[in-house]
Amino acid sequence: MYLKGKAAVVTGAGRGIGRAVALELARQGASVIVVDPGVGRGGEKTEERPADDVVAEIVAAGGKAQANYDSVADYLKAGLMIKQCVDTYGKIDILVNVAGNLRERMIWNMSEDDFDSVITVHLKGNWNTCHHAVKYMRAAGHGRIINFSSDAFKGSVGQCNYSAAKAGIIGLTRSIAKEAYKNGVTANAICPSADRKSTRLNSSH
Repeated sequence: MYLKGKAAVVTGAGRGIGRAVALELARQGASVIVVDPGVGRGGEKTEERPADDVVAEIVAAGGKAQANYDSVADYLKAGLMIKQCVDTYGKIDILVNVAGNLRERMIWNMSEDDFDSVITVHLKGNWNTCHHAVKYMRAAGHGRIINFSSDAFKGSVGQCNYSAAKAGIIGLTRSIAKEAYKNGVTANAICPSADRKSTRLNSSH
């Protein structure tokens, strides 16, 4: 168990890639804060609590995990989810940002709210959690930040909001890496691609 004794926060961890990341970190020995507000694909509120299912699966396998139902888009709540990790497990070693939403429209049909919602969750949400986490990591002299971008950063039809956010995440991550490396903190961005219907965000259903 390569990550025994480590503490992690994973956003968007209730489903899809985020869920797989949280489960693997736990399998490798990390204690995990499983963050997922249970919203729909476009960010709409639901009564679902997928974070609870992931926590239950981790605990059943002998791991340690707690759920958090807040949104990364909220600056103060993003700080509290990082603090939850520190208060519960004594530190934060790893932050993985997977949380996201999708509102697809051609630019001439896209509303301001469609644009702002996606930019806020993806780009500002990443900044929020990184901003709070890196303070603890710098003080500890180590930390790992992994932000999920997308190949859509190159430009994607009907997704100018999503593409802009994902391009911004790459710039944000590169900047964090340059700013924090002297304090033992690394930052990397991953740009996964998937079959059209293999993930919840990519699926039109």
